[in-house]
Parts: sequence; C-alpha cells; structure tokens
Amino acid sequence: MTRSTKHRLLPPFSDQLPAPVVFRTACMPADAAYPRHRHAWGEFVYSFSGVVEVKVGERRYLAPSQYGLWLPPRVEHQGLNRYEACHCSVYIAAPLAEALPGVTCALTVGPLIKALLEHLRQHPVQAPYPDDITRLLRVLVDQLAAAECAGSYLPTSEDPQLSRVLAMIEATPGDNRSLGELAAAVHATERTLMRRAQRDLGMPLSEWRQRLRVVKAMPLLESGAKVESIAMDLGYASASAFIAMFRRLTGETPDEYRRGLRPAG
Repeated sequence: MTRSTKHRLLPPFSDQLPAPVVFRTACMPADAAYPRHRHAWGEFVYSFSGVVEVKVGERRYLAPSQYGLWLPPRVEHQGLNRYEACHCSVYIAAPLAEALPGVTCALTVGPLIKALLEHLRQHPVQAPYPDDITRLLRVLVDQLAAAECAGSYLPTSEDPQLSRVLAMIEATPGDNRSLGELAAAVHATERTLMRRAQRDLGMPLSEWRQRLRVVKAMPLLESGAKVESIAMDLGYASASAFIAMFRRLTGETPDEYRRGLRPAG
C-alpha cells in the first residue's frame, strides 16, 4: 500500500492567495508527495493524466480523469503520486467555497468543466488575472458547485476483514477469486462481506475491484503497454472484455484514453 517518497514538494501558497480563484498546473514525478498541510481556502484537484491521490487523515481518496477531488477550506491533507501525473489545482477563497460541498469528495467532471480546465492549461496566465480569465474562473467555480459529489472513487474501509480483502485485491488486481473465496480467506461469510462492502464502500466488491483495475490500467496505458497485455495482467480473458469494462467506467476506450480523446458527453 505504501511506497518510498523520492520527491518531496512544497505547497505553492502558504498564507494567502493572489486572487479569489487561482488556477495552477504542474507535472509530478512518480513517488512524489506534498507534506501534510491545511489552508484557509478550498482546493479542487484534477489530473489530466494519471490518477490523483490525496490522504485526509487515514482515509485515501483517488480519482481518475473523469473525477476531481474537492478539499474544503481548513481540511488537513497530503498529496501523493505513486505514478507520474500532470494535474491542476483550482484554489478557491473561503467565501466562494461555501457554494461547494462541505466535505472532501470526488466531483464528477463533465465536458464543460473539462474544457474549461484544458483551456486554462493551454493558456497559462499568472495572477492577478485579466478580466476575461477572472470571469472564466468564476464560471468554473459555478460548474464545480453544480457537479455531482461522488464520495471517493475508490473508498477504503477500517473493518478488519474487509480491509484485508481490499489489500489482497489491490496487491493482485488480476486475481479473479470469487466473493465466497475472498470471504473464506479472511474467515468471514460471503453475506457478511457483501453487507460490509455496501456499508463502507457504498458499492459491491465486484464494482470496487473493477474501479481498482481502471486505476491500475491508466499508468500502464500511458506507458504504452498493449491493451491485450494489460487485459491479461488484470485478469480478463480477452481484450474486448477489458475494453468494455474500461469504457463503462470511464466513458472512453483504452485507446481513446491513451490518445487523450474525450468524447462529448
């Protein structure tokens, strides 16, 4: 679950923001981390490539590129990257952040939000911003406030038996053991494991496993690995089965993801 940190990074702002809404983009190397910190403003983190990972207390939040992570003001957090990732942060002053959720969560990133973030990325401007960029950032905040809150894309559990099962699946994502076999491995019944997964994860264990496979597949796709090879490594009998799962969860095929295409809607 943990890897050594090779690159330690510092948050860009410590005391105050240079504008009510600030956009910043950066590429982080693999095995990089920011220290635990908190600030008086909210922060929305989105990954253009790779997977965003943030720890809040002992809870881990992950979000692939169809989600972003919202951190309300004054929430202590730590940014982590197991793999190389290019991401952006939208820092939102506390008065404007009141329109967004009061809890840390993954926000669904629709086509308009994605287009706004990509435009800001392609046309970098430093704060203080000209009027057109300020208006664009306010539209972005309005869109984030209206976005669906999805909790955590890949939630965790503190239940001793369920957490052991999640660790087993994460260690070997290509393992296709049934729910009954996983339950037996931690000396639980299948029904108990089903009930705890719904309680703590908000989804069946099978859905959690597929989401994990999406998270594991993304850096492999970005590295140029063949779809067929990734499918086999992740426990699929055929590339078509893997492609169907990936498209269902992300809205795009693995090749579309690799090329950076984002189908409308």
